[in-house]
Amino acid sequence: MTHTKKPVKFPDMALVKQTLFSSRIRDIPGALLSSLAVQPFLNKIKPGETVAVAVGSRGISGIDQVLFHCLSFLKGKGLIPFIVPAMGSHGGATAEGQCVVLAKLGITESKMGVPISANMGVECLDELPSGLKLFFSKKALEADHIVIINRVKPHTKFRADIESGLCKMLTIGLGKSAGAVAFHRYAVQQPFKIIEDAARAILKQGRILFGIALLEDGYGDLAHIEAVLPASFIDRDKTLLREAAGNMGRIPLDFIDILIIDIIGKDVSGIGMDSNVTGRHRDIVGDFYVAPHVKRIFVRDLSPDSDGNGNGIGLADFTTKRLVDALNMEKTYVNAVTAISPEKAAIPMHFDTDRKALEVCAATIGLDSMAKARMVRIKDTGRLELLQVSEVFKREILSNPNLKQIAPWRPMQFDDHGNLMELSAES
Repeated sequence: MTHTKKPVKFPDMALVKQTLFSSRIRDIPGALLSSLAVQPFLNKIKPGETVAVAVGSRGISGIDQVLFHCLSFLKGKGLIPFIVPAMGSHGGATAEGQCVVLAKLGITESKMGVPISANMGVECLDELPSGLKLFFSKKALEADHIVIINRVKPHTKFRADIESGLCKMLTIGLGKSAGAVAFHRYAVQQPFKIIEDAARAILKQGRILFGIALLEDGYGDLAHIEAVLPASFIDRDKTLLREAAGNMGRIPLDFIDILIIDIIGKDVSGIGMDSNVTGRHRDIVGDFYVAPHVKRIFVRDLSPDSDGNGNGIGLADFTTKRLVDALNMEKTYVNAVTAISPEKAAIPMHFDTDRKALEVCAATIGLDSMAKARMVRIKDTGRLELLQVSEVFKREILSNPNLKQIAPWRPMQFDDHGNLMELSAES
C-alpha cells in the first residue's frame, strides 16, 4: 500500500504595515552645506592641496548626493579632491571589485567628476600597545588632507560604545584588506574597544580634515547629516550611535517560529541580513540570540546588487538552490575569512522550491500543528514597513498602535513552481 505524504497546511497570513520613525531630509545639499559652513577648518587648507575622500560599500541612502556635493564644496575652496574606497576587503579585496561596488552606489568618476584611486596598497602608520598594526591606504596618505564619509549605526557583529561610523571607516575601512584582516584577528582576543584606541592613534597623525556622519530613519532614508571635526570623531560616534539605535526599524513581534527573508545581500547588510533585526549572530567573537527570538530563518534569494557575495548565508537555517547557484564563492569566502567568520559562509540546507524549504522549517520547530505557528515574512532586514504575519499574531497587531492590517487573512500564496508570490502592498 502506497502512502502519499499530505502537503503541509500553513497558517493563514495577512499583510501588516508598520509605522516607523520618520525624519527624511528633503534637501540633502542644503543640509550638508549648512553643516560644513559652521566648521572652522578653513585655516587648515590652501588652494591646490589634494583631499582623499573616503567612502564605503553599503547602500547608504543618498550617498551619491552627499559625496557629489561634498566634492563640489571642496572644489569650491580651491582643493583637488579624489575618491578612495574605504571598505576593507569588500569587492573581492581587489581595486576593480571595489570600483564595481561603488558604481552600484552611483559613484563613478564620470558622475562625481573626480578620479577614483582604488589601489589596495597600505602603509603601517602605527602599532598599538596590544601589538595591533594600524594599516592605512597609501593613496589616502598621498593626499594633503583626508575626509571620511560614513553612516553611524549599530554593528552586526559586536556591541561597544563605538560601532559602525566614522572611527570604524578610519581604522578598518581605510586599512583596506590588510587592515581589516588585522583588526578582525585581534578582535578574537581583544574587545572591540581597539577601534577607539586605533582611531585615537590615527587622528594624532593630523591628516583628517573632517568627517561627515550620516544617520538614517526607520525607512532607510537619510535623516541627519553632520560635519564632524577630527577632535570630535570619538565623542560624536558614541552619541550618534545611541541615536541611530533608537531610529532603526525592527520586527515588532517576538518569539517567531519561522522568519522568511526574501532577500539578503551586501547592499542590505555587511552580513547579508542585519543581526540587529533577526536577533541572531554567531561567530568566534561571540554568539547571541535575542529578540525577536527566531527558531528558524529561511532565506529565499540573493540581491543582484550583492554581486554574488553571500556572506551571512550561514546565519540562515534553510535556503533555496537558486540562491546557492547565485553565489560567487570566492567573494563570499574572502569576506567571511577576512571577518574571521567562516560560519557565515556555510551553506545551509537548500531546496528547489520555497514550499519544500518551508515544509522542512515546519518539521523542525517543534509544533504539533502549524495552525499555532508564529510566522513572519519580510522583504529584507532594511525594509520593515511591510510584513506578512500568521494569524496567531492577530491580538498583538490589534494592541500595537504602530501596526495596521492592510489585507485579509488568507492562505500563503505559491506560484505554479512552488515559490512564494511577491510580497507587496497589493498582494
